[in-house]
Amino acid sequence: MLRTEGLTRTFGERTAVANLTLDVPEGEILGLLGPNGAGKTTTVRMLACLLSPTGGQAWVAGHAVGENAQAIRTSVGILTESPGFYKRLSVERNLRYFADLYGVPSPRKAVQRHLERLGLWDRRADAVATLSKGLRQRLALARALVHEPRVLFLDEPTSGLDPESARDVRRFIGELASERRTVLLCTHNLPEAEELCGRIAVLRTRLIALDSPEALKRRMSGSRVTVELANPRPEFATDLGLASVREPTLVRNTLTVGVADPDRDVPALVRRLVELGAEIRAVGRDARTLEDVYLELVGGNDGAS
Repeated sequence: MLRTEGLTRTFGERTAVANLTLDVPEGEILGLLGPNGAGKTTTVRMLACLLSPTGGQAWVAGHAVGENAQAIRTSVGILTESPGFYKRLSVERNLRYFADLYGVPSPRKAVQRHLERLGLWDRRADAVATLSKGLRQRLALARALVHEPRVLFLDEPTSGLDPESARDVRRFIGELASERRTVLLCTHNLPEAEELCGRIAVLRTRLIALDSPEALKRRMSGSRVTVELANPRPEFATDLGLASVREPTLVRNTLTVGVADPDRDVPALVRRLVELGAEIRAVGRDARTLEDVYLELVGGNDGAS
């Protein structure tokens, strides 16, 4: 549904996106993560035919970027971080304008269907200027969907929303995958990405990681292990002498260490502690968060700033 091969965009001597290769099937929500300036917005603009690539190839909904821009534009819906509307016009007239612009068959029915779906039909006669930010975001989603696109590009869809509005927007985005729509979700909200996305792509000019949230957490730099001790002593942290154990820290009765491979390294750690005279009450693992993984990835890469 959405595929890139070596997609690249430069601005003079600066490279915004370098050699990006992705394959996003129908019905997947792919999270596109990265710091400001990492190339996320540039990637979306290229895929939506708003900006021409300077290298590589891309296909959206079966159409090649650079060959059939109009077909791609009618196949995609875009939600920007700050969607613009004609604020003096009503909710219904705003959406009808975009339905007509896209040549939607039976535009009145389409407008009503999407406003009802997003809980805005009762506000259809209200000027957009009177809507809260949460309701405007719902209207922006309706606008992105009114022409029934197969691919959606969503840029920070819950930014600035109150918790209830953000929850409603996330729930709606989750429903899109069940409709076999392909979604590219650009966000800095890592819990949101973990909740909604089947896979996460971390971009910093180049693609530096691509996998499911759980797989990323499992594979990045091992794990943290905690050992609860009945008789904590400083030497249990200072005298381990194990190359596989990183940064041992003893706080009160809990020893925390980093290990590369828990299955291999934890038994060796326990044996060594027993040799040192430790009385072990319990051994556990600290669950790594997606934020931990993300910060490790972007902190250890020299990409665009």
